[in-house]
Amino acid sequence: MGYLVSYDYELLKNSLPTIYTESDTIFLAIDKNRKTWKGDSIEINPDFFDWIKVFDVDNKIFFYEEEFYIATLTTMQCEVRERKMLAEKMGIGNWLIQLDSDEYFYDFEKFVAYLKSKNKFLKNPQSKIVQICCFKINLYKYVEGGVMYVDKLDKFMVATNYPNYKIGRHGKCRSIYVNSVSLHDCLSRSRSELEKKLDNWGHNEDINKEEFLEKWDSVNVSNYKNIRGFFYLDPMHWKTIEYMKGNSLQELLINFKSSDTIRISSFFLARKNFGQWFKFLFK
Repeated sequence: MGYLVSYDYELLKNSLPTIYTESDTIFLAIDKNRKTWKGDSIEINPDFFDWIKVFDVDNKIFFYEEEFYIATLTTMQCEVRERKMLAEKMGIGNWLIQLDSDEYFYDFEKFVAYLKSKNKFLKNPQSKIVQICCFKINLYKYVEGGVMYVDKLDKFMVATNYPNYKIGRHGKCRSIYVNSVSLHDCLSRSRSELEKKLDNWGHNEDINKEEFLEKWDSVNVSNYKNIRGFFYLDPMHWKTIEYMKGNSLQELLINFKSSDTIRISSFFLARKNFGQWFKFLFK
């Protein structure tokens, strides 16, 4: 298991508990010069490292510090480079799972069991590269008493047998879809934290920040049903959002689990996986 640690490192306190027990080893990759992919400086409070020492009761968390910011590369090129370096550190020949600090699994045990059932892909992985895709609920904005979220599940690449990353965790290879879901603290942050993310993540050159933030600022529980188009790139990719009650992350996880929001049909998975199998059959 690997994480890229940067300006939103505090969110690891939410994410690590959801995957800790089932993980063999956990690598936290941090730029040794404390730079983002854009080159901005970040500070990591020493209290965070103290928290890791207390939390890591099984001594399975390791810090991997290298120079991940390269001035001549774009933010996305820096991200892909870091992900590949982290994968090499984790060890080719294993399932290479990478999460972001703002992604919170609720069924990681089931996901790990699935990966183990597919260990045949770990033999000569470069000859038959696959990426394992789960689904995530994108949280849009915290409001009083709950959160507004995108009302359709979004796929995301979680694991691969070989790090053929091209854009973020996406590789040009066969995708295998799994019935496993996480919450994604995508845009649900304070105004200042959201600005920091938009300035420093891999998509920073693709987004109209001012236009996006103007809409994000205006959305509230009274008007969200009358607004359309919430995605940060092509707005209509996220046409509508909904509201979920919950005064804590734990309460939100419980409420999402008991709703229809996270239900994925067997037919949908079978159709997606057959399409991917057929597409890459002769490649």
